[in-house]
Parts: sequence; structure tokens; C-alpha cells
Amino acid sequence: MFATAAGLKDFELSIGISIFRLGVFAGSILFSTSVCNLIPISLIVSSRLPPSISRILLFEISFSRSGDDYGEERQVADTQTLRRTIDGDVIGFLDITDSHTWMGIPYAVAPIGDLRWKAPRKPTPWDGTLEALQASERCKQVGSVGESRPAEELGKPIGAEDCLYLNIFAPKILKDELPTGEARAPVMVYVHGGGNTAGYANQFKYSGRNLARNHEVIVVNFNYRLNLFGWFTHPALNRDASLEDKSGNYGILDSLAALQWVQDNIEAFGGNPDNVTLFGESAGGMNIFAILASPKGKGLFHKAIIQSGLPISTPLEKARNYVEDSGHENSGREIVNKLLIADGLVTSREGAISHQNQMTDSELEDYLRNKSANEILMLLNAEGIPNIPYIFRDGTVVPAVDLMQVFADAANYNAVPMMIGTNRDEFKPFFAGDRNMVALNMGFLPKIIDPPYFHAVTGYFNDSWKARGVDEVSMRLVASQSDPVFAYRFDWDELPTVLGVDLSQLMGAMHASEIPFVFESFDDRLMNTVLFSGDNIPSRTELSKKMSSYWAEFAFNSSPGKGRDGTQPEWQPWSEKDGEGKFVMLDSKLDGGIRMNNEAVTFAVLKQRLLQDTSFPNAAAKSKLYDCVFKESRYWDAGEFQSLGGEACDIPIFKFLRL
Repeated sequence: MFATAAGLKDFELSIGISIFRLGVFAGSILFSTSVCNLIPISLIVSSRLPPSISRILLFEISFSRSGDDYGEERQVADTQTLRRTIDGDVIGFLDITDSHTWMGIPYAVAPIGDLRWKAPRKPTPWDGTLEALQASERCKQVGSVGESRPAEELGKPIGAEDCLYLNIFAPKILKDELPTGEARAPVMVYVHGGGNTAGYANQFKYSGRNLARNHEVIVVNFNYRLNLFGWFTHPALNRDASLEDKSGNYGILDSLAALQWVQDNIEAFGGNPDNVTLFGESAGGMNIFAILASPKGKGLFHKAIIQSGLPISTPLEKARNYVEDSGHENSGREIVNKLLIADGLVTSREGAISHQNQMTDSELEDYLRNKSANEILMLLNAEGIPNIPYIFRDGTVVPAVDLMQVFADAANYNAVPMMIGTNRDEFKPFFAGDRNMVALNMGFLPKIIDPPYFHAVTGYFNDSWKARGVDEVSMRLVASQSDPVFAYRFDWDELPTVLGVDLSQLMGAMHASEIPFVFESFDDRLMNTVLFSGDNIPSRTELSKKMSSYWAEFAFNSSPGKGRDGTQPEWQPWSEKDGEGKFVMLDSKLDGGIRMNNEAVTFAVLKQRLLQDTSFPNAAAKSKLYDCVFKESRYWDAGEFQSLGGEACDIPIFKFLRL
């Protein structure tokens, strides 16, 4: 009896811990370590759990990633995967799903030494056969709750600067039977998320093996430089170098280099370089918006799918200058200030500015390049800053104007057929750490305090993402280009209730939850622990097959249509005509199935709704939400804001998104 009770108690704690970790999943996709920590770490530290249990919880959160990386273990070479690239021969392996895989193929020279903060260079050819049997190191980043493996990596530098490698997933094709001409497979190149500060390509949730096998496409994913290695600009750097080297957009340039590698080599793997679909989620989607606008992307891809992305870019002066000169708090100048203080060369920001202004450009460049990667990363960790600026309007890689302005004229960007969408409950997991919204029973089981208010507030945030990332940009694109735009909203929320926690209400169709549906890959242990229960296997499996079929059909024929087999509900393009559909709702039969919807969300409509809303508990709550959603948009009105109380936004995610 005692053993049974103890076992039940351990089981309940285990399930509780798993529920607690769910907020981390979405955070790990969008944010780096510091914002992830706002959700789980702060809860652990401030909870009523005994220290021993808190330590276990911290360990469980990070350990949940162990074994969730594809290609960690070296595989056995399969002679049928021998291929010849322009740089040399490469051999991969036969995956357990009976698809062919190549891991860790270099698409650029390692950006180390003098190549740090420079555009990627073409890879060095090799002799012999490269064994692409194991994943490469992830790009340099701070170990985060959602991305790191062992607990000791949490908050510490992980990965390497030598990280520019890609992975290929293909149907099983004998080396002497590679298709040619029209028989070549469509290529789908995936850009991972992670807030441009974290993440890596070889996570199981990004494995393209099932998509490749089931739909006869070739899937490529890749690492790209992150955080201050991927996005950094300072006037002292690269003074005599090319405009690309000076741009600061190294993460974008890496993505373009990966696309160029695909153009040069994918035919050797059975792929069609004239039919490349670029797709990505969250920060990956944001980067794709930038690549659509980049003149450097011309001809490198032919279709685009943006999942939960936003058309964000940063003015160059904001990325470079001191705060007093319209700079970001973590601009290039301000990062040097923080490094000078961290080194003990000065004791204050004022002293750092004076010291930096007295340094020559040559001295500044030497100072920055002589910094170790770990010194730079630990500066970020110490500051707790996920909101570094990125996607700079340098005028060479990314246009010098706002992306929405670029998208007003198809002559100014890479106009291609597109799919764009969001998840219905993008923001819900980011409120899991808000003690005004969600309490903790027994120190770790979340409970929504006021469900109607919780759903109302998260609803505004969800709609603001949809308005900015889908509806308004779709309207702009449809008006400017002849190629169609297909929009979606992912609504699947058939989550279980565990230990009294209704996950369909707490998390719902949250940020990043569509990823396993697209890849037909439910191998992520974190989500499998609780979200993907035995009860929802039929529902999610059916919807996943349909979604991956839509994605693949788009890759084949530039339209998701009725899926690959032509039997699914027709996904119609966005239309501005009265009564015609605008976006498809992706859901299970239990909740209405897949169907078109013609209701667009705009900021104008959202603002009117907010101003007329009488459900807020106090003026401060409405004022903060107004500031979060409309600040730095054309709908911002300072007088209106003050009339609501003048309380500023204090939600970290909007500090991150407001670039």
C-alpha cells in the first residue's frame, strides 16, 4: 500500500513537472534563454517547492531535451547514398524510416577568426568522401531551458562558431537511379526558429524524414549564426570590406548561402533547383520576410511558407548607435560599452562612452575580434537580454526601409507564391509565468485565476500577431503581386486535462505547436509527455497527414489546393472580394474540421474593439495592453494612451518584438 501511494505521488509530481515544462516549448522556439527563464526559472525559484524538488525540476526541464536531437549518434554509411557535390563526394545513411539522410554537410567556411562578423565564404573543397553521418555542432548560443540538454548547460555558452552546416532528407533513391528533368523532386528548405538567438537544425521536431518519405520531396535544414554572431554592426568593423561584410546581417547571409548551396548541389541528391520552397517558423519566418525583400535572394527560391513570422526589421542607426543617438539598448555601440565595463576598463556607462569615443576604429575592431565567443555570450547571459536588434536595414542585404513599404510594390521584392499563417493561441504559453493571470497550486500546477479575463487578454495579443503577421501583410501582397497568397490559422487544441489542469484552455493552439503536424514528426519528448496523449492520436494524426499534404502540394504546384491526393477541402487563396475566403482554419473534425474563413483582423478593428471593451478590471490593465499592441505603429495615439492611464507595456515578449 505504501509503495503504491509513493508511486502515485511520484507519478503526480512527474506529470506536474511535465505540465510546468509546456510553456518552455513555445519559449524555446521564439526566445533565447533569458526570456524562457522568465516563464519556468522564475516560477521554480519563487515557488513553494522544497529546494531538493526545485533542483529536480530544473534538471527535468533541461534533461527533457536529451535524446530529442536527430543525428546525435554517428550512423552507419550506406553506399547507395554516395553523392557528388561541387566540393567533393559525400555519403549519408539509411534512416529507420527508410529515407536517405545526410547530416553535417558544410555550406560555408567556418566563420572563425577574421571571418567572424563577415559574410559567409564558400566551403573549401575536400578530397576523398565526406561522411555526413552525424549532426554538426549547433551555432554558438547560451544554453536555454528549451534548447539545452544536460542541466549543467543551462545559462552557459554552448555550441561553436564553426557551425555552418546543413542536413538533407530525401526519399530512398538508388545512386544510379537519380531522377532527371521534370522527375526531380521539389525541394523544401527549412529555417528554424529561436528568436535569432537560439535553436539549431537537428532537433527532432525539424526532422524532414517523414515529409520526404511520405510526399517525395527533399527537405533541407541548416544552422545559421545567432545572437551577436549573427546580428551585429559597429562602424569600426569591416571598414574596407564589402557591403555584405559591413551589413551586420550575418544570419540572413548564412541563409542565402545555404540557398545558394542548394542551387549548386541539390540536383545531385535528386532535387530540382528550379523548384525550391523556403519555409520557416517564428524567427525563421521573420527571416524569410527579410529574404523576400532582399535583392540578394533573387532566383534562390521560388515559393515561401511563413509560419508565425512577422515582417520585422531594424533601422541601421538603431542597430549601431548609442541610445542617445536613437540607438537600441543593445546596439553595437552599447554592446561595446558593456564589454568595457565587464572588462573592468571603466566603471560606468558614461565612462564607457568616453573610452569608446577615444579609441580608434582599428583599436575597436581589434578589441572586438580578440574577444572570445564565450566572453560575448556570457555578457548576454549576465544582462539577460533576448531583445538584441536583428534584421538590419543596411540597404544592401535588407532594404533601407520598412518591409511593409517594400511589399507595396512587387518590383521591389522577390514576389513568389506564398503561404502565411499563425496559430490561434500564439501567446497563451507566454502568460504562464504571469502570477496575476495564472496561479500555482502546490507550487507548480498552473491554474488560470480568471478564465474570461485570461482568454480576453491573450485573445488581443493573438489577434495582434495575426493582424501584423498575416492579414495586413497578405492584403499588401495580394494588392502588389500576381502570385497567390494562401493564409491559414492553426486551431488544433484537443489537449488533455491532467491533474485538474485543462491544457486546452491554458495552452490551446499555442506558438510552435503546428511544427510536428507539418513534419509528421511527433517525436519531441517534451510535447509527448503531456500534450500528445493516447486519446488525441487519431485526431492529430489525421490533421498532420492533411497539413503535410497541403505543404507538399504547395511545394509541387505553388498551391496547397486539395492536398497531394486531391481529396481534401480546397484551400483557396486570399481574396479581397466580398464573401470569398481569406484564410483556412486547420482543425480536427471534432472542432469543425478544415474550412475557409473570410474574417480579417486589422489593427484598426483591433483598436476599436479594445477602446470599447469594458471588461478590464482597471484602467492600468487596458493602458498596458494598448501600449503593448499599438506602440510604434501608425495606430498609436499618445493622447489616447494618456487618457487610458498612461501605464506602459511591461510584458517581455513585446520588448522583444518591438524593434
